[in-house]
Amino acid sequence: MRTLRIALAQVNTSVGDIDGNAELIIEGIKAARAAGAELVAFPELAITGYPPEDLVLHRRFVADNRRALERVAAEAHGISAIVGFVDGSPGRDESVYNAAAFLHEGRVAAVYRKIHLPNYGVFDEERYFGRGLECPVIDFGGVRIGMSICEDVWEPIGSAEVERAAGAEINININASPFERGKDGVRRELIGDMARRNQVYACYVNQVGGQDELVFDGTSLVYGPDGVLIAEGERFDEDLLVLDLDLERVADMRSSGTWEGPSDDELAEIGFSTDLPVARSGAVESSTVENSTLSEPLSEEAEVYRALVLGTRDYARKTGFEKAVIALSGGIDSTLTAVIAVDALGAENVLCVALPSRYSSDGSVTDAEALAQRLGIKLWNLPIEPAHAAFEEILEEEFRGTAAGLAEENVQSRVRGNVIMTISNKFGYLVLTTGNKSEFATGYATLYGDMAGGYAVIKDVPKTLVFRLCEYRNDAGPGSPIPRSVIDKPPSAELRPDQLDSDSLPPYEVLDRILERYIEDRWDAGEIIAEEVGLGGGDEETVRGVLRLVDRNEYKRRQAPPGVKITQLAFGRDRRMPIASRYRPH
Repeated sequence: MRTLRIALAQVNTSVGDIDGNAELIIEGIKAARAAGAELVAFPELAITGYPPEDLVLHRRFVADNRRALERVAAEAHGISAIVGFVDGSPGRDESVYNAAAFLHEGRVAAVYRKIHLPNYGVFDEERYFGRGLECPVIDFGGVRIGMSICEDVWEPIGSAEVERAAGAEINININASPFERGKDGVRRELIGDMARRNQVYACYVNQVGGQDELVFDGTSLVYGPDGVLIAEGERFDEDLLVLDLDLERVADMRSSGTWEGPSDDELAEIGFSTDLPVARSGAVESSTVENSTLSEPLSEEAEVYRALVLGTRDYARKTGFEKAVIALSGGIDSTLTAVIAVDALGAENVLCVALPSRYSSDGSVTDAEALAQRLGIKLWNLPIEPAHAAFEEILEEEFRGTAAGLAEENVQSRVRGNVIMTISNKFGYLVLTTGNKSEFATGYATLYGDMAGGYAVIKDVPKTLVFRLCEYRNDAGPGSPIPRSVIDKPPSAELRPDQLDSDSLPPYEVLDRILERYIEDRWDAGEIIAEEVGLGGGDEETVRGVLRLVDRNEYKRRQAPPGVKITQLAFGRDRRMPIASRYRPH
């Protein structure tokens, strides 16, 4: 019986840490070899980390990445490996490529260059990389293996079809596919369909970890030639997925029917195949590996929460911060941010600071104290009244004769921002900003106040989801750290007496629905109004008012810290709107 033991190594690389990434890959090769694997695959651009962005425009960076690849290749004895790296040389007349190297017996035996380059959302690959054409098929001791990289399998006709036409029985797709709400189901359907239509084993290995705004969830997948899932890796954690592939299944399926693949002309538009025979490196001496148990799907709240924790942990770790500081108001947003920070960094590495003003309710202070006690974190109580009063005194003469309003209210937020940044500056702590997507969208946040900070943990989380995440965290444990009073009380900025968010904004269930339609779905005003009227939600005035707030506050969002991306269209690299624009779709 023809079998192949394969390993998929979903590792957490760091952009620019070429030597560290190389060591991580070498350790993965050793672990796979110890498990009896004959071939191990690593994620997209594993040598450089993903996405390397403008680093690939520097000759030295690309040269260093090639030298690291050669060092990794030297360890490929008794096992072969597929490793993502940057191929080529940057320059006016030269190109670089997003590539996969097939490492065999201490050398680079073959290179596959990515053919389909994504150029939407957070992806700018056409800015950096040239398009590949060659689709090498590795004849691995009688087992025919094709390679592809991420976006290549998101197309209806890609390198997998070119390689299948050349007899490939396995397609190994290396990825750096970021997490988004709802993406996992789409991804599984896509990989399963690719396996079924080409009658191949589809082996999808994905990166894991956080990189700036992006979070990679791992969840490597293996589908049989019938399109049925047979193995999957851990979610939001490093993993080495090892399993035996029975190639007789491929032969049996292909002998029972014909392959209705693309035409020769369609395949030629994608690229051309080449053949590379190599001897199988190792012999499997251990007993047959049982395929991994397939896990139950995570709830939306569970996967989002894990993404936020992982993104926060890795942003701090990869930028050199050991500790974080949070302005804890006793409200639901700062509470959720604090709980995520503790789960990400440990209670001993989180400092919370209560900064009550003359308008802060007693409940907010006691809620902050209760949370700190439940989490076991240090809480400083620093009332801002002296600084607030000093600001009023400074501005008293110039503001005389004017009505007090938003400017005076925002002084409190800016005092808090100043204090929290000063603490950061003094002790070297990372400031975690607490604003949510609903606030960033409508400008219901103070520039140089509560928007100040280094990382915005829940920046892409709508307010309604904030509530659901708090309920999830209390139910999931350990413990129920979030006081019930925090979840139940009406949201308020507490910048004036008896203030509520509902004084300035529609109910959050209406607001978030309007925002999703306008920002993520790109509906125009008429479409949103029609839906809201049909649902009995916001009226025309409400919808147009929300859209005006979104457009008016683009300048604020440009100055916001980076934060974890969880939606299809996050503010920042995903959504790039001009600040000075007179176009209004409402």
